[in-house]
Amino acid sequence: MLSKKYSIDVPSLSEEKSLKTLVENRTIYALNNCEFNLFETYEVSKKISLKFDDFVVTSMLRGKKIMYIYNSPGFAYLPGETVVIPPNVEMKIDFPEASAQNPTQCLALAIDPKKILETLDFLNEKYPKEGLANFWKLNHENYFFYNNIDLTITINKLIKECMSTSITKDALVDLTLQELLIRIIQSQTMQFIKTATHQGQDTPVMFLVDYIKENIHKNISLNDLSNRVCMSTSSFYRYFKRELGMTPNAFIISEKIKEAKKLLKNQAIQINEVCFMSGFDDCNYFIRLFKKHEGITPKQYQLLCVH
Repeated sequence: MLSKKYSIDVPSLSEEKSLKTLVENRTIYALNNCEFNLFETYEVSKKISLKFDDFVVTSMLRGKKIMYIYNSPGFAYLPGETVVIPPNVEMKIDFPEASAQNPTQCLALAIDPKKILETLDFLNEKYPKEGLANFWKLNHENYFFYNNIDLTITINKLIKECMSTSITKDALVDLTLQELLIRIIQSQTMQFIKTATHQGQDTPVMFLVDYIKENIHKNISLNDLSNRVCMSTSSFYRYFKRELGMTPNAFIISEKIKEAKKLLKNQAIQINEVCFMSGFDDCNYFIRLFKKHEGITPKQYQLLCVH
């Protein structure tokens, strides 16, 4: 399955003479409310153990790992992906392809729990969520997701600030940590929305997500959605973007593209049929939009889908 990845600005590798070990060589940048770590591995290794006392955000920068957490089967961890780990949870890591010519590199950002609580308290006070007992929180069960453009931009800012020599770096990192936590919660919410049904959920956004998915072949307007949850169009727009980190129209388009990709797995279906069945009314616009999202045309995608 193809997916669009957004790339992180990868830091330079350590100079060979500065390496302390060839397996998870660690460089630490200590700040007031977080510890920024860069890990590099230069040889094939298995079941390397790693654990942090604090909540950790990790992002793969180079190469490939196999991660084992929560006693679950191992999964491939590749650039363009993020894994978040609660405090004191052990990770076991394999490096099946690491070498001097093909090293792995991964960042691990350990965040002070006080900073996390401060951020969540601020969000719950200033931007309370709709629904009974519905709060801003980190979901430790939803720990793996692909980077989106907003999350990648935020991680890039953190890398830059953590590795800088500016006298204001701690202040700038603190502001970016708050943004990172918001982006992670939004990414976790989006991941949940994409992989689950939400019947019985008491929040407007969950109700509307199900409505959009069930009516994806139709022309869904912003006015229609806002009326269904008894909000003004402007209030609904702000609410939806706050909850998911993207506009209602962007979400609708992403779901239509997702539906089109499902249909394109059928080699016999025509592109214009896919266009109308996934809720677009202009075939040229559909092709342009699909290529913008996936990097290839619908026909090229269909030809790549071999069963």
